[in-house]
Amino acid sequence: MAVPELLTVGRVGVDLYPEQSGVPLAEVRSFAKSLGGTATNVAVAAARLGRRSAVLTKVGPDGFGDYVRQALTGFGVSPEFVGTAEDLLTPVVFCALDPPADPPLLFYRLPTAPDLTLTEVDVPWDVVHEVPLLWVTGTGVCAEPARSTQRRMLAHRGRREHTVLDLDYRPMFWSDVDKARREIGWMLDHVTVAVGNRTEAEVAVGTADPDEAARRMLDRGVRLVMVKKGAEGVLVATPEGSWTVPPRPVDVVCGLGAGDAFGGALAHGLLAGWDPVRIAGYANAAGALVAARLACADAMPDAAEVEAFLAAAG
Repeated sequence: MAVPELLTVGRVGVDLYPEQSGVPLAEVRSFAKSLGGTATNVAVAAARLGRRSAVLTKVGPDGFGDYVRQALTGFGVSPEFVGTAEDLLTPVVFCALDPPADPPLLFYRLPTAPDLTLTEVDVPWDVVHEVPLLWVTGTGVCAEPARSTQRRMLAHRGRREHTVLDLDYRPMFWSDVDKARREIGWMLDHVTVAVGNRTEAEVAVGTADPDEAARRMLDRGVRLVMVKKGAEGVLVATPEGSWTVPPRPVDVVCGLGAGDAFGGALAHGLLAGWDPVRIAGYANAAGALVAARLACADAMPDAAEVEAFLAAAG
């Protein structure tokens, strides 16, 4: 594979979706397997839009780890930087699909997930410095040694454009909100773009008000902030001003993966040099398409699908 256009860092797993909808997990009889994990899904979403992407992560020495590498290759994402944690298992995640807009997740990542064992030895330092877009996540700093490794990566990159922080707050991965705010907040001083929903913004900077949250992030030197407001659209903020991009309503089948589709489209737009409002509108469309489908990585749209959706929506 040629040098990637974007490198995402962090969570990977195997998502298991019930094949019987509207019932609790205790009554599900069968599951469908799909590639998952925020950083991984973003890499897949960008690849589906034509970008050369790679993911820096780790799996276990098991069949699910083999599946992750095979699935990445099938999606056009380089598995070159997928390492192996010899004494751990590849994580699996069960999704209940009830309610569909925000289905609960059951993570099997104990005693820890391989992606949280990333060390300096695992990092392709030349790629981190030179890649046109580096994508890091809040989850990536919830535990050591991944926390220190991700911090060193950001320091090594030197806040080069485009360095993107997906706020990606998952409460089950943190002992308390204050610790999450401290660790995720530290990264705001080392990135050029930040993206997340209102809850994640509140964790990062102490307020769920999108405008105030964006202002606080811009004051930290971030040059582009996107706060997802659900049915109210997306707030786009730069030092030059702020705008709200309206949502793209769809009948939600599964809300999982919509944010990652948004992220992949955001990365695509940044690499294309689009203006922020155009990027947000395109990313909204990609997210809406995935929300109307089951699964995450397998549901990511290609550019033709996004363009057709935008054209049909007017």
